[in-house]
Amino acid sequence: MKTYWLDSPRNVTRLYRGVWIVGALLVLLDLVVHRHAEVGFDGWFGYYGAYGYAACVLLVLAAKLLRRAVMRPEDYYDR
Repeated sequence: MKTYWLDSPRNVTRLYRGVWIVGALLVLLDLVVHRHAEVGFDGWFGYYGAYGYAACVLLVLAAKLLRRAVMRPEDYYDR
């Protein structure tokens, strides 16, 4: 049986930590990058990071609700 690199819990932990580090660096980059704010609140520090995080959480929650609506029994196509 072939093993893949994500089969090892150590690699999953490294990937998880790497995503957090890249995210933190991108939020810190907000200190350096000058933004041309269209409205007042989009110029706040970390606004786009918080907005993206909230959007992803809402998408996951919406997908959970949508799954209940479209889920079929396991033998749906066999009938």
